[in-house]
Amino acid sequence: MPLGIIGVLKFGIFTPTEAGVAACVYAFVIGCFVYRELPLKQLYPLLVAAAKSTAVVVFLIAAALVSAWLITTSEVPAQVGAMLSPFMDNKIVLMLVIMVLVVIVGTALDFTPTLMILTPVLMPIIKQAGIDPVYFGVLFIMNNAIGLITPPVGIVLNVICGVAKISMSELMRGLWPFLWAELIVLFLLVLFPSLVMVPLRWLI
Repeated sequence: MPLGIIGVLKFGIFTPTEAGVAACVYAFVIGCFVYRELPLKQLYPLLVAAAKSTAVVVFLIAAALVSAWLITTSEVPAQVGAMLSPFMDNKIVLMLVIMVLVVIVGTALDFTPTLMILTPVLMPIIKQAGIDPVYFGVLFIMNNAIGLITPPVGIVLNVICGVAKISMSELMRGLWPFLWAELIVLFLLVLFPSLVMVPLRWLI
């Protein structure tokens, strides 16, 4: 299953959502008809559990979209652009400030609202400062991925808590070392853009 998911994503056959659906169908077929460890009578409680986990995520996304609407109507993006203008002369400082901003926003908003709100605001600033858009895109997506495991919203955190039946505080105790590691990697990529751009040139 992991090889299949990575393969279809790598070759652009499925989107991440479609790959998740395909993985569920695959697991259902293998569990029911190959290993026969998933009796049909257990399907109903499994579907109920899946619906509960999905409901948590959907409510979080709905709240994030409301927050995104409030941010947009309050003209926060324009204020962010004005706030970043003094750092235009120093690319590293500008990227550090942007990454800190995205980390803070990512703790409150889901990935999609963050992408839709900040990208139109930040991209003109990035181009004006002479920063490679691909380099910025890599760091921006990585930063948003960190936001998915950062409280208080943390869509991924809430799914894990619901599935594993553990509290958020218990989960965070084990997560902090990995979260700090990701932030350190992000910081190093800001300080040394060649860590992103050199492998990119090899691939191109």
